[in-house]
Amino acid sequence: MESIAVLMTCPMYTYLEQNLQTRFNLIKLWQHNSNPELLQTHKHKIKAIVGNTSIGADAELINALPNLEIVATFSVGLDKIDLEKCKERGIRVANTPDVLTDDVADLAIGLILGVLRKICGCDGFVRDGKWTGGEFELTTKFSGKPVGIVGLGRIGTAIAKRAEAFNCPISYYSRTQKPYANYKYFSNVVDLAKNCQILVVACALTEETRHIINREVIDALGPKGILINIGRGAHVDEPELVSALLEGRLAGAGLDVYENEPEAPEQLFSLDNVFLQPHVGSDTVETSNAMAELVIANLEAHFSNKSLLTPVL
Repeated sequence: MESIAVLMTCPMYTYLEQNLQTRFNLIKLWQHNSNPELLQTHKHKIKAIVGNTSIGADAELINALPNLEIVATFSVGLDKIDLEKCKERGIRVANTPDVLTDDVADLAIGLILGVLRKICGCDGFVRDGKWTGGEFELTTKFSGKPVGIVGLGRIGTAIAKRAEAFNCPISYYSRTQKPYANYKYFSNVVDLAKNCQILVVACALTEETRHIINREVIDALGPKGILINIGRGAHVDEPELVSALLEGRLAGAGLDVYENEPEAPEQLFSLDNVFLQPHVGSDTVETSNAMAELVIANLEAHFSNKSLLTPVL
């Protein structure tokens, strides 16, 4: 398959890049951005795109590649891919579900503990030599707190199972009630927020879920509530979140994602009730390797006229 041209949209994981390089004719979009004519020379050869949550495959890029057959994203999220355009063109789409579920769910629990137990603050307290001058302030326990989950898919379910181990009552919101779930279902997010203390965002980003966490939801969660977001930054109305934290209308937040990555709101940097991560939910060696192998396996299956391992379209 060395003659098959694959376009990689931006620098990703070295292991993925190296393996694509050995199996395909790899073309790196970021090396051509400053010279569009170079991409023009390859456009008829390119049959596959490998993207991620930074740069996927929008309508402009898809339209520029007349012989494109498949888009394989190094992510579970599909919000950077124009799925309608892919359907229109008959272009196949594959993502990397399942293999990252545990890591993202683990981080969600870590964010909850980070906020409630002020783990970063405790760490700084010791490192700054303040312990010799007195005890650290009391924090808040996690065990037994009611947890609400927005989106009970693979990741949401994995988070629920972990929270159950902390004896937390679980409730959830999703488009439809899940027949397999023994958790309390709410048909809207406001009611969910009113009935939990920790609200975890774990749904896919669509036009319907953009800013699903708005002022009304934040106020329903209330001044003792904690918001955790391991979904996408655009799930949350970020200015409303910032103002709620600054005004004390929300007790805290644990965030792995932001609306304008890699930028995060500077107003949050000085708040000790906010636990910030740089979008690393699935970023472990083990999971990144598994995701890379799944991207490659999907490409090889497509070009061998076999069924995709994880088809979206």
